[in-house]
Amino acid sequence: MSAPANSISEQAGGAVLARGGESAASLHRILILIMIVALIALPWFVYPVFLMKVLCFALFACAFNLLLGYGGLLSFGHAAYFGGASYVAAHAAKVWGLTPELAILTGTAAAAAMGTVFGALAIRRQGIYFAMITLALAQMIYFFSLQAPFTGGEDGIQSVPRNPLFGVIDMRDDINLYFFVAAIFLGGFLLIYRIIHSPFGQVLKAIRDNEARAISLGYRVNQYKLAVFVLSATLAGVAGATKSMVFQLASLTDVHWTMSGEVVLMTLVGGMGTIFGPIAGAIVIVSMQNYLAQLGAWVTVVQGVIFVACVLLFREGIVGVLSRRLRLPL
Repeated sequence: MSAPANSISEQAGGAVLARGGESAASLHRILILIMIVALIALPWFVYPVFLMKVLCFALFACAFNLLLGYGGLLSFGHAAYFGGASYVAAHAAKVWGLTPELAILTGTAAAAAMGTVFGALAIRRQGIYFAMITLALAQMIYFFSLQAPFTGGEDGIQSVPRNPLFGVIDMRDDINLYFFVAAIFLGGFLLIYRIIHSPFGQVLKAIRDNEARAISLGYRVNQYKLAVFVLSATLAGVAGATKSMVFQLASLTDVHWTMSGEVVLMTLVGGMGTIFGPIAGAIVIVSMQNYLAQLGAWVTVVQGVIFVACVLLFREGIVGVLSRRLRLPL
């Protein structure tokens, strides 16, 4: 009688897991719908340029979270793809006269190419060595941006034109530009959500949790690592290229190592390995930078204090703690 009993028990457990997965998916659909409604309504109540900055950094943080939270790879050089795409998109719009969508695609392609080359080099090492290689490669991009003739040196590329979208829609109107940026963010977020919940995403989680076990099961771990690295770099490039269109500027700040630190901060404060955590982290950090700007350099000190407090008191991040307390998959 034990075998049938075990079989019944396994079937019941599978049914419970299936129902749990369905309820989680339903919750995520509701939250995404709420987010879409908020994206539509917010520009009528909040300054659109501030919202666009939040969305650009939220997409950047989500892209980084895909690499760190689900791939288990800590990169200290993601500013290379964010800022590199920003420079390429700004140059394409200003010098080549490309429309915003083509300029962003050009910057994204440049970030994907850099991610492929840099990722192939970095994944040869693990842990802190991987992180240091990504930092070194990012610093190469920083000094290239400082010295290259087309980047404008310390001044960056300024007065990037907002050419008509598809040659028709006026991008000088902040509302039109906002909905364009919101569509890009939403598309990037949904793509990341799909990746996380695909078989590819499940293998990534297995590699993150136990790489040796994944290798023993026959998975080509390095190929998965390179794939997620390139995906993360590409989406970071989308965020950086979009930011250059919003602020009509590509500067050294975008490729500086502090930008890589900021995206780590956003991810950890919001909740590493959570779906909505990076968005919450981006909102917190960008809001601090905006509303505490009068403090000058002290904003960095305040950010440091908040980061230390989160690490000590909320190690799972804002959304991670909420997810655990509410027992909901966020």
